Amino acid sequence: MNKPRSPLAASLLSLSLGLALGGCGGMFKGDKDDDAVPPTPLLDFKPKITVIELWQRGTGSGTSEQYLKLAPVVTGQQLFIVDSEGYLQAMDATNGRSRWATRAKVVKTIDGGGGWLGGRKMHVTGGPGYGENMLFIGTEDGEVIAFDADKGEEAWRARVTSEVLSAPQRAAGVVVVRTLDGKITALDGGTGARLWIYDRAVPSLTLRGTSKPILHEDIVIAGFDGGKLAALELKTGRLLWETDIATARGSSELERMVDIDSEPVIVKGVIYVSTFQGFIAAVQLDGGRILWSRDVSSHSGFSVDEDNLYVTDDGSHLWALDRVTGATVWKKVDLAARAASAPGLVDNYLVAGDFDGYLHWIDKRTGRFAARNRLCREMIISKPIVVGRVVYAYCSDGKLAAYTHR
Repeated sequence: MNKPRSPLAASLLSLSLGLALGGCGGMFKGDKDDDAVPPTPLLDFKPKITVIELWQRGTGSGTSEQYLKLAPVVTGQQLFIVDSEGYLQAMDATNGRSRWATRAKVVKTIDGGGGWLGGRKMHVTGGPGYGENMLFIGTEDGEVIAFDADKGEEAWRARVTSEVLSAPQRAAGVVVVRTLDGKITALDGGTGARLWIYDRAVPSLTLRGTSKPILHEDIVIAGFDGGKLAALELKTGRLLWETDIATARGSSELERMVDIDSEPVIVKGVIYVSTFQGFIAAVQLDGGRILWSRDVSSHSGFSVDEDNLYVTDDGSHLWALDRVTGATVWKKVDLAARAASAPGLVDNYLVAGDFDGYLHWIDKRTGRFAARNRLCREMIISKPIVVGRVVYAYCSDGKLAAYTHR
């Protein structure tokens, strides 16, 4: 496979190979990859809108350069964020002021003993998830910890089968957790007791990351390594349908990777899903039939509006695809090899971060730049969160900011 890779995709592949070979892995800024193309220089342009910073705060250690997709979650006027060391905060989404903060601790579990395990740091790898006034974080040790969203008090903790790399989700009293070993585990929302497990085999080589499960009414929609998308009953875990979004191609294990690592999106009874080295597809929610697919590789994610799907591919190109047919509306190559994040959607603009801490505001109708501002000097990995006309952007160094525009 000789096609160029973005710095982020190359780093994800580097870590995956390290894990597969039993190494410690190292996907840090500055890692070199002989196949990677140099980042596209940023050219000047005349801004069409003015970006206004509403507030900015430091929120802890960030993601510790582990390329974790930790991201804020906003509900009502509250914003919740956790760093990789377990520092969990509730903030006023309108001004960034702290409402409460707590630090999750590692607990002794040997021989059932209680108490805190001194000298060891918590390592959070997924979260925070939010549902029914509770927050959830997941750890590299396979723990899920639940907190009361009003006070920040720990409610319960439960052990799952392996590392949690996406935010646990809750609906109808059930917490759903996706783990690195290919399993979906459902826990009782009140106690953390295990309700059911759905298991899929994991290929020998995968990207480091998992797709966040989507809870829609009484159904769990989950993407898996190997390119499969499945629908499960929320209460029982019973398989409703399973669809191959992409199948492995090529002769080497590296070429045959077709992971689903980005979050599916559901709009008007259609699931939109993307695969690494595979396809972007529209799938019927009722039955799992593929309505259309495009040969575009993406692991970062996308946004959808009434007309189009907006996606960042693995070369850091942005695409607008017709939501109904999948036809190309426009393609933007000005951010090639800049490890652009998935784009958030605010009014008539897309907002995507890059590996150098810039936020790019792009006219969704034409694909042209409308504005640019810089949040930090590290990577912006997570898709910007949009609530109304406010964009929340989170940098891997822990900086969090809210913006609007005029």
